Amino acid sequence: MINSHPTSPPPLRLTWFVWGLGALFYLLGFFQRVAPAVMTGELMRDFQIGAGALGNLSAFYFYSYVGMQIPTGILADIWGPRRLLSTGAVVAAIGTAVFALAPTMAWAALGRLLIGGSFAVAFVGMLKITNNWFPPRYFAMVSGVALCCGMAGAVFAGTPLRMMMDHTSWRTIMLVAAVFTAVLGAAMWLLIKDYPHDRGYADWIAPTGGGVGVNRTGILAGIAEVFRYRNTWLLFVIPAGVVGSVLTFSGLWGVPFLTTHYHLPAARSAVLTSTVLITMALGGLLFGWLSDHWGRRKPVYMIGVTMALAGWVAVLMVPNLPFTLLVASLVVAGLFSGSMIISFAFAKESVPQHLAGTISGVINMGVMMGPMLLQPVVGWILDRKWQGETAAGIRLYSLDAYQTGFAIMLAWLVLSLVLLFFTRETHCRQVG
Repeated sequence: MINSHPTSPPPLRLTWFVWGLGALFYLLGFFQRVAPAVMTGELMRDFQIGAGALGNLSAFYFYSYVGMQIPTGILADIWGPRRLLSTGAVVAAIGTAVFALAPTMAWAALGRLLIGGSFAVAFVGMLKITNNWFPPRYFAMVSGVALCCGMAGAVFAGTPLRMMMDHTSWRTIMLVAAVFTAVLGAAMWLLIKDYPHDRGYADWIAPTGGGVGVNRTGILAGIAEVFRYRNTWLLFVIPAGVVGSVLTFSGLWGVPFLTTHYHLPAARSAVLTSTVLITMALGGLLFGWLSDHWGRRKPVYMIGVTMALAGWVAVLMVPNLPFTLLVASLVVAGLFSGSMIISFAFAKESVPQHLAGTISGVINMGVMMGPMLLQPVVGWILDRKWQGETAAGIRLYSLDAYQTGFAIMLAWLVLSLVLLFFTRETHCRQVG
């Protein structure tokens, strides 16, 4: 029987369990986001497409993901994480099945569109669980753990996925993923609760949302209110350059770049792109803790972006790096890119508490604008500079083509660093 007047907060093991179900869904979202990186050859061959079309197919995930972010933030405040995450999982399972069975590019694009739109709820839903179930001082640290979970999914979409594809088709793997996602959706519906008081424990914060008194005018007013704060605009653009660089390289073009210009086997190239994702996850933990411990957001974030930029310049613009230096530069780029996790705590503290879900959706929308724009743009540049060379029916691109495309990534990182100078420090304290 649930205590009508709970006085004790939930035990951490229960908190982590509830949060962990959402984290597993987020992990699957990262798997889907990065999986095309090791399927480039198969997808180009099956659908008879070049780099531009492949970049666009991969970006269909981000088109719907970005488009869903503000609605997701609002739904997180109205529906709560339980309904949001379980509904997202059902749609994700359908989209994954459509992609797996796609006979044409149009069906594959529809599948990616459904996958991206449904997994768009994962991170915001996790942040809502974090906000509702954890003590407030845990927010940045748990956000870093969340990034770590996501990167675990991305790593699984690297070498392990490549090894599985050596024994079975990408379509079979995607069908299995669809079934697993559907099962997880049922588990989240049954086991996640929106607030600790739903399990008989005291809440850390006063419950909000639930649809009571929410109308269209109120929703639009909430969005308008979020954008009255300067940090919202700046933190919408800043992490996009960081994440866009990581997911454009590790999520799509890194493996063909490394196999073509460093003559590495595809499996070894996948290990290196996964290394970027692993170190980014570790960087998220480090920078989340460091920012909380220091009590500052802005200087920690600036250090991270500066060093990430340096790492990417070495990898992308210095040809024929010794292998050890190549690995070291990728580690630096990935580790310091983890500083982007500060964006969420930084933004949440920059607006009133009742806008926590909305600001999370807005910032996550900005984050995904990076790969959404960069993946197809880099692909378009590669096709424009293609010199007609192929291998086994797959186009090969020159070093000059890759460097021209990757220069767009570096330019966005420079912009991110400049914009950080104009952010307003919160000193890890909530406004209002």
